[in-house]
Amino acid sequence: MAQVTFKGKPVTLVGNEVKVGDKAPDFKVLANDLSEVTLADTKGHVRLISVVPSLDTGVCDAQTRRFNEEAAKLDNVKVLTISVDLPFAQKRWCGAAGVENVQVLSDHRDVSFGQAYGVLIKELRLLARAVFVIDSNDIVTYAEYVPEVTNHPDYEAVIEAAKAAK
Repeated sequence: MAQVTFKGKPVTLVGNEVKVGDKAPDFKVLANDLSEVTLADTKGHVRLISVVPSLDTGVCDAQTRRFNEEAAKLDNVKVLTISVDLPFAQKRWCGAAGVENVQVLSDHRDVSFGQAYGVLIKELRLLARAVFVIDSNDIVTYAEYVPEVTNHPDYEAVIEAAKAAK
């Protein structure tokens, strides 16, 4: 399992670590209108999945805004942001932030994504910061578990991986 810290303290991640070359695990999360969304809903596209603890924090806000800007420049790439924030809070945040190029999804109900991708923080019931790129054939081509949850991911590496995925 990936080893991560939250504010310098080790935390326990629940689920299975996902590695490059793995078949992407399926998941069930909620859209802002409470409809269910699964991996299959974006089949045939490259997926950049940005995982954040909560949109209402500085680094998560900045990460989501950055990927929103990049999403407009990426052809055939669906950018998803997943957190355990309630769908209503996500919708409010997106409206206030002007985020329109990223689909923001909630793992609050089942923590299905968190467990499937090994990013559920047991002690906090939040998701650890991570980024995954999944190609159009559902193969993981990039996986980054950010070692310190309060730090930023490697944006440039993620963008290059999304551009290189087919």
